Amino acid sequence: MQHWSRRQTLLAAAGSALAASGLEACASLPPVWQVAPELDALAPAAPREFRAAWVATVANIDWPSRKGLSSAEQQAQIRAIVDRAAELGLNALILQVRTSADAFYPSALEPWSEYLTGTQGQAPEPFYDPLALWIELAHARGMELHAWFNPFRARQSAGRSAPHASHVSQSQPTWVKTYGDQLWMDPGEPAAAAHTLAVFQDVLQRYDVDGIHIDDYFYPYPVTENAQSKTEIDFPDQPAWQRYLDGGGTLERADWRRDNVNRLVERIYTMIRSTKPWVQFGISPFGLGRPDLRPPGIQGFSQYHKLYADIERWLQQGTLDYLVPQLYWRMDQAAQAFVPLLDYWNQQNSQGRHVYAGMFTSRIAAPGADSASGWAPSEISKQIAATRERAPGSGHVHFSMVALMQNRQGLADTLRTQTYAQPALVPASPWLGQALAALPVAQVRAAGENAVTLQIAPTPTARRWALWLRYGEKWQWMPSTQPIITIAATSPDGLLNAVVVSALNRASQESPRLGLLPPSGGKE
Repeated sequence: MQHWSRRQTLLAAAGSALAASGLEACASLPPVWQVAPELDALAPAAPREFRAAWVATVANIDWPSRKGLSSAEQQAQIRAIVDRAAELGLNALILQVRTSADAFYPSALEPWSEYLTGTQGQAPEPFYDPLALWIELAHARGMELHAWFNPFRARQSAGRSAPHASHVSQSQPTWVKTYGDQLWMDPGEPAAAAHTLAVFQDVLQRYDVDGIHIDDYFYPYPVTENAQSKTEIDFPDQPAWQRYLDGGGTLERADWRRDNVNRLVERIYTMIRSTKPWVQFGISPFGLGRPDLRPPGIQGFSQYHKLYADIERWLQQGTLDYLVPQLYWRMDQAAQAFVPLLDYWNQQNSQGRHVYAGMFTSRIAAPGADSASGWAPSEISKQIAATRERAPGSGHVHFSMVALMQNRQGLADTLRTQTYAQPALVPASPWLGQALAALPVAQVRAAGENAVTLQIAPTPTARRWALWLRYGEKWQWMPSTQPIITIAATSPDGLLNAVVVSALNRASQESPRLGLLPPSGGKE
């Protein structure tokens, strides 16, 4: 009885809000549908799955397609990518906004990326803000936009532009080390780590991003003395290491390096929670865990020993919101088998964070390339199926968007018509501590002979809405970012006889549901 009383109170409050919002019934219009609390339990659960793609800007992998495009051409490509992602059924994009201590947005801390205009430090002309446009377009289509950063890389191998005067290699040369054919900010330099943290916070404060995302480049992947040698060159961090020892430090050098990375990860997580606690922190590490913890038969590179990344620690301490291990191998590749690795990372997840599979979708051969050298599209379909079986309600991320834009060997068509035929919400993140949105204020009216209009009163806590439509005895589910929706009154399954709506907060949690029936009670 307590639950029912609370429900009645909510409905009474909703009725008052309905009148205050201007959505109340009007005698000159067709009658509104009736509130029906019994529908709450009848409508099924909303499908949940993180369906995302990385959009890599470094070396113009995904966007923009080449340096020096006009602003109009860059913007047209943004719209094309976002439209394709929405058409396929993705619900998130992970956009690389910092490739090498540079920026794809106006920044007082770092110069414009050369991968936009061809010249580091040169803004788009005519001016626009790429990150703001990406966010606007993604949100309008009901997708999340996560900002992806490289924490320490200062110049990537494909870089050709002269460095701008504001680039860290010029303004703070003691932070920056040459390693192989790249430049790298030393993670052991406290000021360099503080600068990286300030860059993240600047974006977090100024932009409505849904996530802050870092990849697998902590310390750099090892390089060897030459192509024939197997002798690895140690990262040149002797000055920072010596200062640590002189200050009384007692850790071994490898543990000190891991501690540098651990402290940055913890500081990022704490900064996000204290600035915008609804924003998620995601990490996409190399896909193999610590050698001493791996499943039997799994072999290969150790990021714990070479990149100084203690991924298992971060999962077990909960200093992230989602992990996307880069499981970039075929399912039948025994030494790096997809399913045992997916199981491994889920087993490490003692805090119940999200674990999404990172998939090497771009291994499918591009148009004009030798298809025998790449993967068959069925490999990706099988990996998604395995993820759904092993970890229902989790998700996956495609590397990268270019393979979906090119519809390599028909994969995008398969995703659109089969794999993602039903839309899905991103998984909820209840640990973010966001208040649930209130019971929606909404009404349904007739709108012509074969349609009805659902009108929802927007509220500050509702990011989007989840809708259930019952035709005959069958429920259809759909998300919406629009408060006014025209709905067909019939389908092949029969007449529309019930509508249920809930509001979603920034953590993708559902509000209480509002059920609505036609004035006849839905009986035809």
